[in-house]
Amino acid sequence: MQALLWKTFKLLLMSLGALLLLALLLFVGANLWVLGQTHARIEHELPLCGPERVGIVFGTSHWTRSGVRNPHFDARINAASRLIRLGRVEHLLLSGDNRTRQYNEPITMWRDLRSQYVRDEDMTLDYAGFSTFDTLARARDVFGVDQVLLVTQSWHLPRALFIADALGLEARGCSAPSRPVSGLWRLQAREWMARAATVGDLYLWGREPYFLGPLEPLQIAPPTWRQLLDIEPEPEYY
Repeated sequence: MQALLWKTFKLLLMSLGALLLLALLLFVGANLWVLGQTHARIEHELPLCGPERVGIVFGTSHWTRSGVRNPHFDARINAASRLIRLGRVEHLLLSGDNRTRQYNEPITMWRDLRSQYVRDEDMTLDYAGFSTFDTLARARDVFGVDQVLLVTQSWHLPRALFIADALGLEARGCSAPSRPVSGLWRLQAREWMARAATVGDLYLWGREPYFLGPLEPLQIAPPTWRQLLDIEPEPEYY
């Protein structure tokens, strides 16, 4: 009897080990797939990003849990405003979470960008960007975007670009320069988990956005320098 129990235990242990090994291989394989498909389209120098008509800025909290300014939020805002000033993008789609009246990522991004002299007509706010997937699905289906520059941290860009590819968007990534901060390894580790989950969302479970809505094509105003050059031509006489 003891020999039978021991054999059964060893079989269960071997089966569990095989399942764990398979899960590990799938996890690593999914991450390598995402990274391999996207790394060539990530630019780390802001002046070399774009040019594109539309840049998507992904929302995040502007405060950390410890009550200080979120450096990742500030990096995205600074990168977006600089891209506008450099003429690398013409219009910014600010997409984030607006789950409560007190928590509103798009409005916070809009206010900070205004303080950096980005014009109101150069920004559109998306209040239902509850996730990276939702932001990109809404960019396509609500705002009519088909070609875009994605502005976020380098560790977030591979997943964002991978989702954009699956949705049929022509996208490139612009890495927001960030200073070294404590706890970054936690975000990077979480991103490895999120990449694997994204592969499942896209190709196994058929994820859908939480909320869409009617088509609202972006109204892209010409840049200031172009407005100054757009002088009405004199009529021609024959």
